[in-house]
Amino acid sequence: MGINFTQLLVISILCGVTAFVSHMGMAVFHDGVRPIIPEYIEGRMKRSELSSIAFGLSVGFITSVGIAHTIATGILNPWLLFLPTDILGIMAPKKWLAPLFGAAWGALVVTSLGGVNTLLTSLPVDFIGAMGELSTPVVSGFALFPVLAIFTQFGKKKGIISLIITLVIRQLIAVNTKIFPESIELFVGIVLLLGFAIAKDRKNKTDEEMMDNIFSERILRIKKNVIWLALSGAVISIACNLHFLAGSEVSIYTMADALKATDPSVANTLIKQASFAEFMRGLSFIPLIATTAIATGVYGVAGLTFVYPVAYLSPNWIVAGILGALIIFVEVYALGIIGKQLEKFPSIRDASDNIRSSMTTVMEFALLIGSIMAVMKMGGTTGFFIGAAVYFANEAMGRPIMKLAIGPTAAIGAGVLLNLLYYVGLFVPPVA
Repeated sequence: MGINFTQLLVISILCGVTAFVSHMGMAVFHDGVRPIIPEYIEGRMKRSELSSIAFGLSVGFITSVGIAHTIATGILNPWLLFLPTDILGIMAPKKWLAPLFGAAWGALVVTSLGGVNTLLTSLPVDFIGAMGELSTPVVSGFALFPVLAIFTQFGKKKGIISLIITLVIRQLIAVNTKIFPESIELFVGIVLLLGFAIAKDRKNKTDEEMMDNIFSERILRIKKNVIWLALSGAVISIACNLHFLAGSEVSIYTMADALKATDPSVANTLIKQASFAEFMRGLSFIPLIATTAIATGVYGVAGLTFVYPVAYLSPNWIVAGILGALIIFVEVYALGIIGKQLEKFPSIRDASDNIRSSMTTVMEFALLIGSIMAVMKMGGTTGFFIGAAVYFANEAMGRPIMKLAIGPTAAIGAGVLLNLLYYVGLFVPPVA
């Protein structure tokens, strides 16, 4: 991958901005981290616990998908840049350190990708790679939170009906299309939850003053942060337009082919193809990103991801930056419109605690299952023994580490200890 001053400058600025918005709880890249941010902001979680969750959820993607796509194409990708800045931003003890940590990561990636890859994969027990298993159940599991909220608020009959409808639609999407099924699953669950709430409100309609929408405060929080969010969108768009960054796996290889093409017309056709692919992917992710943003008050660093296709098609980096910022502005205020429409239905306000507790319950379960998968992959039954020992010790001591964080913490601890056991001759890694 070629290195030049412009690339180093743009990527360093980009990572500095995304680390800062992560530290401030404005936006993160990882969809699994987004619903946990309010736990810290509202004082129910320590920053160290949030850091361990972000690390556990992300590290496997960084060292597998992130590095692999970039090595194969020579183009940076969001998994390699934004997952680490999620972690670094959250870990930073002071807000002024967050952009410095992020910028340092950006510079390191541009200048030393090969060395970083060797460092992360040199351990005899590949616990970094195994941590990728931790994320496996998270997206699918998280998409179930609306169904769990329906069970809690509207009873088992509506809950079972919702579960069946969601499962059938999810499988129709998974079998017959290439659309991300979990995003549709989440969307269907949210629609059913809102539908039951609206039906209840219409049935019990009174002349009482309308109650405030539970999501208004969190939508307002996103609006207050719109300048920083727009800045993030602008720099992302600039990086994509300069071909330093690709939006996702659906476009990165097409963009790599476009950069290698010697015929300008062929290159232009490939760029348009990559743009269309990113646009369609963005449509499929609207339910996931928009609904979690409204529910949590935390946005995505690339918004609804439409900055990517616009950046590809922009005539130059200046136009790309302006359009990237404008797109984020439009998206954020569209969230406000959605929120205002919900103000008419007080049952949605009543659903707030159910939504939050459902998110937490689902994430606790998914993280624990993912952590078990990770420790089993890195150390077989020995890994399971260590991970389980950490978990039960935490339970016995009154949960000094909260349930959301204990799974990733146990997996990280198991990985470190397994490597130490290997070096003293007390452990042999399982054969893959």
